[in-house]
Amino acid sequence: MSAAAQSAANADALPVGDLVVGVDSSTQSCKVVAVDLATGSQVATGAAAHPDGTFIDPHLWTSALEVAWEEAGIAALGQRVAGVSVAAQQHGMVGVDEDNEPVHDALLWNDVRSAEEAEAMVSALGANEWMEAVNLLPVASFTLTKLAWLTKNSPEAAARLKTVGLPHDWLNLQLSGAWSTDRSDATGTAYFDALSNEYHPELLKRFFGRVPLLPTVLAPNATAGMLLPRWGAGAAVVGAGMGDNAGAALGLELEPGEIVVSIGTSGTVFTVSEDPVRDISGQLAGFADATGRHLPLQATINAARVMVAGAAMLDVDLAEFDRLALAAAPDAGGMTLLPYLDGERTPNLPDATGSMVGLTRANMTPENMARASVLAVLNSLADALDSLASFNVPVKRVLLIGGGAKSRALREAAATVFGVPVDVPEPREYVALGAARQAAWAATGVLPVWGRRIEESFMPHGEWGAVVRERYVAARKAVYGR
Repeated sequence: MSAAAQSAANADALPVGDLVVGVDSSTQSCKVVAVDLATGSQVATGAAAHPDGTFIDPHLWTSALEVAWEEAGIAALGQRVAGVSVAAQQHGMVGVDEDNEPVHDALLWNDVRSAEEAEAMVSALGANEWMEAVNLLPVASFTLTKLAWLTKNSPEAAARLKTVGLPHDWLNLQLSGAWSTDRSDATGTAYFDALSNEYHPELLKRFFGRVPLLPTVLAPNATAGMLLPRWGAGAAVVGAGMGDNAGAALGLELEPGEIVVSIGTSGTVFTVSEDPVRDISGQLAGFADATGRHLPLQATINAARVMVAGAAMLDVDLAEFDRLALAAAPDAGGMTLLPYLDGERTPNLPDATGSMVGLTRANMTPENMARASVLAVLNSLADALDSLASFNVPVKRVLLIGGGAKSRALREAAATVFGVPVDVPEPREYVALGAARQAAWAATGVLPVWGRRIEESFMPHGEWGAVVRERYVAARKAVYGR
């Protein structure tokens, strides 16, 4: 059935409300988007910033949601709202006491203080046992490592912890009054298996010392409850919610063979798959998606902020930085930047720093410095694409999204560095859109097909992309041996 025909069929079965609301609670901000249930077109939007950093009081997420909710005017929509769902930054640790009050700041995905605990976990069980249990190897991003860190470094807080969840689980609690999660987010904890759809309490007992209360894992089309009156949007259902990458996949209506490369605070490379992908090295995470399928994914800590840092170093704004990068030689005159400015997760180098190789007096120009930063982001993500392909995951086309995709220099270079066609979908809040699509599913029992629009497409051109890739891989191996 075509997208138009499916949308028309959906419209015939609309509930009382004709709108759905998607929430994207990311590292940087909270965005609230109301869309037409039948067409997916945007009706209202609001946003509020989150504090910068790697840890946060979860109440600040609630406050940001309240601000964004009010700015979007959701309460005034009343009975028009049929459902709401939350997609949020993955991993992290939200630990609360018996009154649902945090016992410690929430440690975010990019907080690497538990790197030592992650290494100890891998040593304790070995890669094979971890892959058999949860289809990933612990790294500092995952919830279980942060719980182990809490036990060691704040035993009083660990003793008071009654329930542990994730950022989207916390917001489900605020919206519906009950803890709940979904497969996509639960698979990022390191104690949930997407194949059996079960928690592994023995892992919590071993590495945290006991088994706290855990959110119920809901099916993708299930409801987490009804929206509490405090949000003032009538009798809307609350969807199961999801991790942000699963939300983007749902918002883009992703199909196998299409690879999303998202360039935001972090960089992510992922696709949907009917079958799980198992990587014994742990670099590729075997997450679940938000439809009942799988979402093999690799993430980098360093993405758009590499270009932001480059612009700051050159003392220019991002527009001028982009102009400089476009004016440079395609290969940045031989300069190669390893962009591990905040440590790195792919490859797993939590203590790494950035490195620039290939410097000469001739190539040390602002243009080449800017270009090297852009190519560094693309090369890091190209490593992840190559990894996906090595597991026989089809890589037919890349969908380029995220704030970093606004860079003209990055857009024009991406297809040549990646070696495959690149489509840039029209700018939309795809994570929030995916959450809204799930809210429609929960409200009507039908997952709507809204379609997507491509703003620009690029094909690989020239041989310089292969040269840049070779230099980058050689530099990475020379500096870090991998």
